[in-house]
Amino acid sequence: MTFVAILLMLLLLVVAVCLVWRWSRWPCPAWLVPLLENPYFEAVAGAKTVLERAGVRFGMRVLDAGCGPGRLTLPAAARVGPSGRVVALDIQAAMLEKLKSRVATQGLANVEFFRAGLGDGKLPASEFDVALLVTVLGEIPDQIAALRELHRSLRPGGVLSVTEVLPDPHYQTVAHVRQLAAEVGFHESQIIRGWLSFTMNLTKPAAT
Repeated sequence: MTFVAILLMLLLLVVAVCLVWRWSRWPCPAWLVPLLENPYFEAVAGAKTVLERAGVRFGMRVLDAGCGPGRLTLPAAARVGPSGRVVALDIQAAMLEKLKSRVATQGLANVEFFRAGLGDGKLPASEFDVALLVTVLGEIPDQIAALRELHRSLRPGGVLSVTEVLPDPHYQTVAHVRQLAAEVGFHESQIIRGWLSFTMNLTKPAAT
């Protein structure tokens, strides 16, 4: 078998895995953490960029929904400072264990850990100033239920910041996110587009 044929077979295998992964909505397993933490992701949707777009500031209460190993959690905790709080939510115990180890190593005291699936209705109401949903929406089976729970968990005027990045197998389009947000009752306050990613900030109306 030629080198080109082997490459083509590997390419087809990768495409097949991506298609199955997208259809299944499986969350990224803990052993694939390098897919989440690499120079590409940092360049396209780095933690500093995502947090600045979401408006995360000192003293805020922030939800990192689908936190994984803490790519955003740790910088968010540093940004909100000791008077703020970051709640790291993930459905996978292995991801939260990785994050707990990192939090302990850095000596952070303003991070809480929450194991649950979005849409399970376990988040407190009117609790957060900002919720981060970064390359997570496509992994959620019931997206409407998840966004409704996030809407309920935000304080009036709070922001849900949704970021999607290509070539994530679970990539969600701008049009799809807009449709879901409108159905739930969010107001689109800002969209920032890039060649390979976008961030959409959705605000919970102050009167709600």
